[in-house]
Amino acid sequence: MHAPQSLLQAALNRLSARLGSGFADSAASLAVLAQEAPERLRRELELFWSEVEQEAQRLETESTAGGSNTSTGAAAATATAWAAAAPQDQIDDLRARVASISRQLEDQA
Repeated sequence: MHAPQSLLQAALNRLSARLGSGFADSAASLAVLAQEAPERLRRELELFWSEVEQEAQRLETESTAGGSNTSTGAAAATATAWAAAAPQDQIDDLRARVASISRQLEDQA
């Protein structure tokens, strides 16, 4: 049978080894994420702008095909104003739109 002090020391050694490897794994994962972040952000921005271009093209096609209705004209004016705004203003505007749509959905429910 082992001495209580040896068992306690062995338990502490094993806990520190397990926790140490857990921290090392976490640190390695964070390092990988930090390395991938700029590339991932670049891809997401490219995808976003591609979607914006496709939406603009759809709006232009829609306005030339069926005449310009008021909602399309308003959307185009909003898009033009939005493109000229500062990034923080764009973010604030998007948040306000999401909140408005959320309120409308809650009112319908």
